[in-house]
Formats: sequence, C-alpha cells, structure tokens
Amino acid sequence: MASPSDYKATIIDGKAIAQTIRSEIAAEVQLLSEKYGKVPGLAVVIVGNRKDSQSYVNMKRKSCAELCIKSFDIDLPEEVAEAELICKVHELNANPDVHGILVQLPLPKHINEEKVLGEISLEKDVDGFHPLNIGKLAMKGRQPLFLPCTPKGCIELLVRSGISIKGKNAVVVGRSNIVGLPVSLLLLKEDATVTIVHSHTKEPEKIIREADIIIAAAGQAMMIKGSWIKPGAAVIDVGTNAVDDPTRKSGYRLVGDVDFQEACKVAGWITPVPGGVGPMTVAMLLKNTLDGAKRVIEK
Repeated sequence: MASPSDYKATIIDGKAIAQTIRSEIAAEVQLLSEKYGKVPGLAVVIVGNRKDSQSYVNMKRKSCAELCIKSFDIDLPEEVAEAELICKVHELNANPDVHGILVQLPLPKHINEEKVLGEISLEKDVDGFHPLNIGKLAMKGRQPLFLPCTPKGCIELLVRSGISIKGKNAVVVGRSNIVGLPVSLLLLKEDATVTIVHSHTKEPEKIIREADIIIAAAGQAMMIKGSWIKPGAAVIDVGTNAVDDPTRKSGYRLVGDVDFQEACKVAGWITPVPGGVGPMTVAMLLKNTLDGAKRVIEK
C-alpha cells in the first residue's frame, strides 16, 4: 500500500474531456449538414483590442473552424458607440444563419454591458447571461434555454469523472455573475447542499474544510491551501492567475485559486491550471451553439 507521502489525487484532465465532447459535437454537426444542408453558426463580437480578449476570441473562432461550425467575425473599434454595437447585435438577431451570439467581455467603459447583453435574442444567448436565462436557472422546475459555459463545464467535469453530486456538501468560493453565482445554482439543481464563500465570509477555511466538492472561482492566486481541503474531496479550480516567474520566457506562469501541489496530497480529484476548466468553457460554448441550431433547424 502506498504511504501517505506517495498519495496523489486523481487529475481531472479537462483537455481530454473537452476533446471527447468536441468529437461528439463534430459528429452531430455533420449529421445536421447531411440531413438539412445547414450547420450551426456562431457570431463572436469583440470591441477594441485587449490582448487577453483577442486570444480568447481567436481560440473560439479556431474551434468553430475545427468543428465545421460557421463563424461570423464582428470586430469593432474601441471607440464604437453603444448604439452602433446594439445595432450590430440586432442585425445578428435577425440573421437566420446565426444560432449563437457571443459578445466578448469586458466591454469598454463607455458601453453599458448589461444593456448590450439584454439585447441579445434569448434563443441565441449561448453565453447564458440573459437575465431570463439566469432567472430560469434560479427557479426550481424551470429550464433555461442555455446554461453559462464555465459553470456548465464545471458540472460536466464532475459528471464525466464519475463524481456524484446529489446530497453532497458543495462549497463555491466566489460569487461572480459569470461563475460563482450560476455554478452554485447549477449545483443546487443537481441536489447538492450549497454554501457560497465570499470576501465577507468569516472563517472561510472552516467552511471549505467541510466540502465534498469545492469550486474555486475567487480570482485569488493559491488562496486555498492543502490544509483547507477535506481528504478525498473533488476540487474544480476555475482560477487563472498570473504570478511572476523569472524562469519562464514570458516572465510569469498561470496558477489557480488552489495551491495545486499541496491539494494533490489531500484531494480525491483535482483539475490542473491550465488545462482543467478552460478547455471545457470553449467546448460548452460550442455545445450551446449546436443546441441552439438544432432547436431551429430540426423544427
């Protein structure tokens, strides 16, 4: 038997799981194409030239090409007027070949994010952030048309790794509209007992130590230590934080919200950063686009 010092958590390979999902999507896209002569279409709107946003957008567009999903590229200048951006969204709403619309966030300061996202057609809201989609997610017995991609990816990682959620204590660290809040609602739908830990929570480590499932989405590098983790717990690390590393060519490396080395000695399962949740987010976006297309094409 391995001694405790040799113990290592099972690594949840998000890249491999995402690749399986992408293969499933590709097969379905081919079926749609053969049967109806139509393929899913995803419009990706980017405003300005933030480097991080551009790399995300390029990754999404490349993924579309790989799966034969038609990509509509809308690149707008930083100084674009809010009204012009909304006009663009309306055009995409009206285009029958577009089944999903994604507006890359953050938007420049002079544009009201909430207003723009609210203009995206409910049937094309593949990011799952429309207030009606989030509202349905929050209500028992209601199903949103789309689930937000990163939270959906977190649940999919647990399910495809054979980790049961029902009746488990789940702790979500962070309460953002993009991850923390929707993932806690999704866990609730899966019958977990959910606690949200945030910046005003007293003794967070005490609460986290009770968790069978931890979803870390606080945006704080290596905040969750090995000693905070219950032995055998499943850890999904959504954090992507750059920390200085002079040994790297770039001068930095990416780490999660969990201290990976320490956590590996205690957790039952853990996602690495990078290579855990990131690839799943893009896979879920493509799955949402496929689902949106099927609703229209197979009518």
